[in-house]
Amino acid sequence: QRSRQHCTNRVFEAFSVPFIAENNMPRIAREYKECDQHEKSYQSQDAIFVARKRVVGGARQKPMRFTRSVGLGIKTPDAAIEGTYVDKKCPFTGNVAIRGRILKGLVISNKMKNTVVIRRDYLHYITKYRRFEKRHKNISAHCTPAFNVKEGDVVTIGECRPLSKTVKFNVIAHEAAVNAKAGKKTFRTF
Repeated sequence: QRSRQHCTNRVFEAFSVPFIAENNMPRIAREYKECDQHEKSYQSQDAIFVARKRVVGGARQKPMRFTRSVGLGIKTPDAAIEGTYVDKKCPFTGNVAIRGRILKGLVISNKMKNTVVIRRDYLHYITKYRRFEKRHKNISAHCTPAFNVKEGDVVTIGECRPLSKTVKFNVIAHEAAVNAKAGKKTFRTF
């Protein structure tokens, strides 16, 4: 009985802070923060109703920001949980499921808006000469605002539904560049 009372006190204390993180539970937004407004139309998440009324009593309150786990052992970034951006193509806060291939590659361009170009190097065997030749493929991938990706960084991308004509992958993890001086076209396998 005593431990149960202690738990309910902790729940009421959690309503006063904007985010809770306790016993490896995911942090969730309790208060509404205005979303980033960079477009002509009003930006808000589809799953959140901004003008809801307050709940009277100790009823369970829904979070004010929609986030989810991608699965596959991939951690949801803090910027996705605590951020204010709106991106419907984000795998953590939008309507995109990651399924299929999981690949790793080197970012060679981030000039597009929310899209990066990833270079993947591989070896191709030539039977006649019994030798390998170097080849590469460039893949366009959607990059959520939760990641601050620069050229030379190594990213993990996951396959999703087609997001545009050329984009069929989404960035799900990011590692900062170790050797920034190495050129874009140096041969690296992951």
